[in-house]
Amino acid sequence: MVKEIWIDDILSGQYDDQEVELKGWIHRSRGSNKIRFIVIRDSTGHIQCVAKREPLGDEFFDELKGSLIESSVILKGIVKSTDREHGHEVQITSGVIVGSVNPERPFPITESAMAEADGGETEFLLDNRHLYLRTSRMTTMLKLRSSVFGAVHSYFRNRDFIEYQAPNFVSGAVEGGSTLFEVPYFGRKDVYLTQSWQLYAEAAMPALERLYTMAPSFRAEKSRTRRHLTEFWHAEMEIAWATNNEVMKHGEGVVRHIASTLLDERSDELLSLGRDLELVSRYADNPYPIMRYDEAIEILQSKDVDVEWGEDLDFTKEKILTADFEVPHFLTHYPKIAKPFYHRQDPDDPKYVLCHDLLAPEGYGEIIGGGERTWSEKEILERLDEEGTPKEPYEFYIDTRRYGGVPHGGFGLGVDRVCTWLSGADHIREVIPFPRDSRRVTP
Repeated sequence: MVKEIWIDDILSGQYDDQEVELKGWIHRSRGSNKIRFIVIRDSTGHIQCVAKREPLGDEFFDELKGSLIESSVILKGIVKSTDREHGHEVQITSGVIVGSVNPERPFPITESAMAEADGGETEFLLDNRHLYLRTSRMTTMLKLRSSVFGAVHSYFRNRDFIEYQAPNFVSGAVEGGSTLFEVPYFGRKDVYLTQSWQLYAEAAMPALERLYTMAPSFRAEKSRTRRHLTEFWHAEMEIAWATNNEVMKHGEGVVRHIASTLLDERSDELLSLGRDLELVSRYADNPYPIMRYDEAIEILQSKDVDVEWGEDLDFTKEKILTADFEVPHFLTHYPKIAKPFYHRQDPDDPKYVLCHDLLAPEGYGEIIGGGERTWSEKEILERLDEEGTPKEPYEFYIDTRRYGGVPHGGFGLGVDRVCTWLSGADHIREVIPFPRDSRRVTP
């Protein structure tokens, strides 16, 4: 029963004039009482199949004629080269309907259903996400996503990083308490879903020195924007004996490697989405400039943006700042007051921290946040006191500085944001199978 022949194999021409067994789903069907033109879909593409009452016989022809969209089938037939768009079709000789669709409950995703949906097309498709995954656009997005995940793994493994896992139940915040998800945990009230793997990665850093992960993170983001989810995928890394600049080299390296991998593996998919391959090539082939926070503030103020020194830059300001960028830019040296306690102070000017954000062009904004970590016990305690942050949830983290702390750094890359940017998608929910935000946890 294992599938051996795929539609893209047939379209390549390797089975011309041969009999094949085709397994897939009915994507479209039209014709008459004597001949049917049926487009079959599998995960690799679409192909037209031709069914004639003779020689198929009345029983199977009528069964095939009555089969609705998304019925699953196994068809045997002869591959023929044609003048059609994809150059091939299959002339059906026999087959079987594997999973039929009940006429009383036809496939619900139709143009008319979307037009008539109470909540509009977007909410309708989100409500039917489990079925919308079958569409060509979502199939394409999922393939791109798979290649992005593979590129992250290959980048770090080829540089001898060790993949490392951290817990999802935690007792402390990484990115601020306002976005913590508190969860019931056997009567305790101080347990949350993780915002980041970072703190636990730093604990393992003296053991592994170079480590990374691909894992979900959770943030109680109440706003529904084009780039925020409550559950998202993080590619994170930590490396011992590294400066902020050295960490940035890895950030640039992995993003350029992702872009290059998509060009190598998914150029057809990018083109099908209307993406300009030369633009993606620019992101893969060119270095990413570095800009200090103070310079960014000056640029924004010169554009009459209402922004003050010391504040973090929100998405609106990032879009204005990056409007003229042709490639991603690093933004470094934020004021200490704008960043959490774990960012190391600049020893040359302690009002700044040795951190960076990587901002993508085309209005996509931040895709990486990272920097050097505060690595001495004294500085960690001082920073916690300055913030007024309780020390108890971070005792294990402070402990790692008491026993041979060393300079180190790392970053977190928003995988879904990178997928959104490189695919040219309008919204982050387009690139994840089942998006979660403040109003949606189903399906």
